[in-house]
Amino acid sequence: MAAEWDKKAMDHEAFEKVKAYIDKYHMISPGDTVVAGVSGGADSICLFVMLCRLMEEKEFRLAVVHVNHGIRDEAGEDAAYVEGLCNKRGIPFFLVQKDVRAYAEQKRLSEEEAGREVRYRAFEEALEEWGGRGKIAVAHNANDRAETMLFHLFRGTGLTGAAGIRPVRGNVIRPILCLEREEIEDYLRKKEVPFCIDRTNLEDTYTRNRIRSHILPFAQERICAGAVGHMCEAADIFLETDEYIRRQGQKAYEGCIMQASEDKVVLDARKLAEEEGLIRKRVLMQCLETLAAGRKDIASVHIKELEQLLQKQGSKELSLPYRWKARKEYGRLVLFRGEGEGKGEKPDGIPVFLEDGACRIEVPGLGTVSFSVLKKENLPIFWRKPQIISEKTYTEWLDYDRITKALMFRTREPGDYLTINKELCRKKLKNYMIEEKIPRSKRGSLYVLAEGSHIIWVPGYRISEYYKITEQTKHILKVQLGGNFKCQKE
Repeated sequence: MAAEWDKKAMDHEAFEKVKAYIDKYHMISPGDTVVAGVSGGADSICLFVMLCRLMEEKEFRLAVVHVNHGIRDEAGEDAAYVEGLCNKRGIPFFLVQKDVRAYAEQKRLSEEEAGREVRYRAFEEALEEWGGRGKIAVAHNANDRAETMLFHLFRGTGLTGAAGIRPVRGNVIRPILCLEREEIEDYLRKKEVPFCIDRTNLEDTYTRNRIRSHILPFAQERICAGAVGHMCEAADIFLETDEYIRRQGQKAYEGCIMQASEDKVVLDARKLAEEEGLIRKRVLMQCLETLAAGRKDIASVHIKELEQLLQKQGSKELSLPYRWKARKEYGRLVLFRGEGEGKGEKPDGIPVFLEDGACRIEVPGLGTVSFSVLKKENLPIFWRKPQIISEKTYTEWLDYDRITKALMFRTREPGDYLTINKELCRKKLKNYMIEEKIPRSKRGSLYVLAEGSHIIWVPGYRISEYYKITEQTKHILKVQLGGNFKCQKE
């Protein structure tokens, strides 16, 4: 027998709001297969209830996936509750159990990143098993969108990031993104539908949780009661603007392109220079996204460097992430895969992404390298002394406030340099390696930590003077090597 909360007489205005939102973004059509991620929390239970009600009108197939991350003791109870709801409605239920902590350790990810990977892989696998093609419905809400907007804005972003979470991305749909958390809980209260509480969402472990628990409530209570709603309205404007600029950028790209392949893109530099700055940036971003197969490591600094290259006279060249290069020559802007030293290709660089101020990566010849950002004021006074900090061989302490560009472990490139004294005089990395008697055979394979062409650290030798701790330093980047590192001086 259908649950009481299915009855149309009990429909809430929130349901009509979600129904209109689904239609606006063409999320679900009759005959679709929809796999919904349902954790048991208020958001996902609201999504489940509404999708069950909507099936009567849209005539689509619905299945539920519940992922037990193996982190909380009460997670088994959540799974049982969701399974019970599905059984009452005759909805197919898929339970996925995964040790996310172990997975995070194995993949060198934060638990937050690992959980996201595990969930979406489970959704895709369930979709493949049940129907092959269709939609994945997840329960992000308006507060989540506002949190993501702030997260992106604090860290630096453009229109795409300012739009926060999108209603639709590929086959992923977010039907309740238009509802605020209070509306969701009010809807479930009136439907008399219980939900589970994930207490980890209340902890200040992750940056997003701190935004959720402190910054957004302050904005709602002290600045404007409708702050979340206003932010989401702005996000919609950013989204529409971003899509418009993307379309205009595509037109400009097609007008400027002279050659395009997997390994090379050639643009008419004169035509590109005539475009408006915003469109020009979009064209350059599209080129880098295409060549780098994504944009995770593409930052605004790379776009600025390309624009500067366009303005320079004569033939000039610059290095980009993943060994891509850009060269301006004879009225053309050429983006291409850089050649390696000697035989074969140079190995790819390894970008350093600090998720919540920390990360851990594997670097050839060095092993495991861990990064963490610390407040200098929280360190014992003994460790604040630059002359002691800088002497450590297996742990280096850097002035994080001086780092403004993307960090990368890579092998040497033409133009690389260090600063060698307090007057910040520069020395070419090539000359430094020769003076230190690093064997020629090892110079091309030795990985260094770089910020653009400025070498921050040559492992086993020294850090650049520019990045050493000073009295003015407020934040410190701790870089620690695993025990399998062997100094090249031996």
